[in-house]
Amino acid sequence: MPATSESARGTGRRASRGAFVFAMIAFLVAAGAATMAFLPSNQTPVITAEDLRGNTVQLESGPTPPPAEVVAATPDDGGRLIVESVGLDVPLGSMNEADGVIVPPGFTSAYWVRNRGVSTADAATGTVYVVMHALRGGAVGPGNYITDVENQQSKLSSGDAIDVDGTRYTVDESHLISKSELPDVQEIWADTPDRLVVITCLQHADGSPSTQNLVVTATLDPTR
Repeated sequence: MPATSESARGTGRRASRGAFVFAMIAFLVAAGAATMAFLPSNQTPVITAEDLRGNTVQLESGPTPPPAEVVAATPDDGGRLIVESVGLDVPLGSMNEADGVIVPPGFTSAYWVRNRGVSTADAATGTVYVVMHALRGGAVGPGNYITDVENQQSKLSSGDAIDVDGTRYTVDESHLISKSELPDVQEIWADTPDRLVVITCLQHADGSPSTQNLVVTATLDPTR
């Protein structure tokens, strides 16, 4: 069974300035489409992209993304994020955290965060952070593969394998964490050796905006 806990709270001070704001809101541009969302806030420029089904997805009002030149995102660095147990196999891109904000710019890739933790080349010395979108309203992002919306839990079980650009990890556990609390969860942001942290949104079965993040932690497989 998936190992999903309701919360994982840190006891220390905020891990870093701003720490993490998983901020993006989007909706499917199609007849009868419903909205899909992450964190609601201020106005965002109109930006469109495609989901994994080729649907056009458009950002709604939300926190304004950091400047593109600061984020310096690439949707495909030549690697893949693969989770065979749930059929996930998407390009692995990369991006920067900017002023404590991480806004994945696309809906068809997972993104390694360059300036938080370490790269897979240094996996044994720290934590690799991977972020991706889960969408609602009929659209599909990479995060939809690992979230069980009906049962409000992770689809991943302890022992499942996650391959990040050829580096293999084994899932330890999954946590549901309120988006407002995530920046203060010190244990998530600690740069722990041999660890992978994957973050996405958990959507609601009723189609209302997401209020929680799914955080999956995994340990480097020493045999790979």
